[in-house]
Amino acid sequence: MIIPHPTHIARIPGHFTFDESTTVRASGDALGAARLLRTLLAPATGLPLRPSPTGTVVLVVDTMLGGLGEEGYGLTVGPDAVLLRAARPAGLLRGVQTIRQLLPAQALSARPVAGVPWQIPGVQITDVPRFGWRGAMLDVARHFQPVSFLRRFTDLLAFHKLNVLHLHLTDDQGWRMPSAAYPALTEVGGVRGGEVPHAGAYTAAELRGLVAYAAERGVTVVPEIEMPGHARAALAAYPQLGNVPGRALDVWTQWGVCDNVLGVHDEVLDFCRTVLGEVLDVFDSPYVHVGGDECPVTEWETSTAAQARAAELGLGSPKDLHGWFLGQVGDFLLAQGRRPVCWAEDSGALPADFTVMPWRDAAHGLAAARRGHDVVMAPYRSTYLDYPQSADPDEPPGQAGGIVDLAAVHANEPAPADWEPAAAARVLGTQAQLWTEYVSTAAHAEYLAFPRLAALADRAWNPASDWATDFRPALRLHEARLDALRVPRRGPAAAMTA
Repeated sequence: MIIPHPTHIARIPGHFTFDESTTVRASGDALGAARLLRTLLAPATGLPLRPSPTGTVVLVVDTMLGGLGEEGYGLTVGPDAVLLRAARPAGLLRGVQTIRQLLPAQALSARPVAGVPWQIPGVQITDVPRFGWRGAMLDVARHFQPVSFLRRFTDLLAFHKLNVLHLHLTDDQGWRMPSAAYPALTEVGGVRGGEVPHAGAYTAAELRGLVAYAAERGVTVVPEIEMPGHARAALAAYPQLGNVPGRALDVWTQWGVCDNVLGVHDEVLDFCRTVLGEVLDVFDSPYVHVGGDECPVTEWETSTAAQARAAELGLGSPKDLHGWFLGQVGDFLLAQGRRPVCWAEDSGALPADFTVMPWRDAAHGLAAARRGHDVVMAPYRSTYLDYPQSADPDEPPGQAGGIVDLAAVHANEPAPADWEPAAAARVLGTQAQLWTEYVSTAAHAEYLAFPRLAALADRAWNPASDWATDFRPALRLHEARLDALRVPRRGPAAAMTA
């Protein structure tokens, strides 16, 4: 059984066996998928899967297969051949992951495995995802993770046909995005003191390499630079960007919502445009996230500069500067051919051209869709993986306030049936969020992500997948795959913090 559950699958007689004589036929736009198949199967199987014009594993991009869309694929496995077809290269990449899941779980090992017949069953699959945005957000601002882990996490997303890695690169507690124009952002803003000091930042070369690595696997890396709130790390590096002249701040050592926010003077807008310009040089994603939520307005209400800006713009009060600020950075991104994205913590109005990620309540997503926003659903009660996944006493510490278990994640419905069609059509998809206030290691991050991300992937790809008859039986088999991939399983809390 495959996760996510295919939209159509039928068993047919026989098996196909991969062995030393197996060759791959691919050309043109199919060559990338053929390379990926070789790359992913080689460590465990040792099979060369050489290219050949008469190969028995055939990968084809056929633009006439328009019904498969951008990421759909058709897979036919018989005793003598494997045929994988798609209308677009991305569809072949999804089909490669299905082939991996059809093989014995040992095929996922990072080390050579001997004595295993590399067989896949005879099947006919036609598989088309319901939603085009199926992602996971990883917070590397609170706790930095090396790019080697980001590559592994990307592989795990691609294995589950998730196609967006959303990187939360900046926050009050750390700035991880390099900037040639503002080097202190990482030199100062990337270093946190306190009882447990923490530091880290990426280079532009590392991030460009990640973007290319992810693209080869059909994953888009969406960067997030928080503004105008959640910006204390930037203010620690460049105090002049704040609302209190001459004030020195440190990188915040607490969790929660910090009162210190960016100012609204011209220097701040120049800063945002410059930094976002550097982001665009590194990331090719059509979407750029600018945060936007949890922005206290206390400092604006007491700042003469902010009050003057509000008056100059004819705004009713300094709190209205929030929407104006987002509009300024959104206009910059739109002028560069990118689409701005922000969080929505309520149902209030946001700049018209923003894609919105509602996280407090699904009703906020409906309100945004009705106003004409594209929406990526991220309701915290079913997509926030920093919440514990059970009430077991050995569960590692997590966000207080409830449990987000496997069933809750699988029950996430990005476009509920009772939404009017025009609003439902605005839903691009959904994603999970892994905030890392309590997550300092890669092992802990993977423990929290899986198998809950498998549940999100299942519903985002195929909302018809049933919890009891489709997902749960498939997950019992899928656990062996996660074990082969060395994804941490439930265990003592101590094992998660080592």
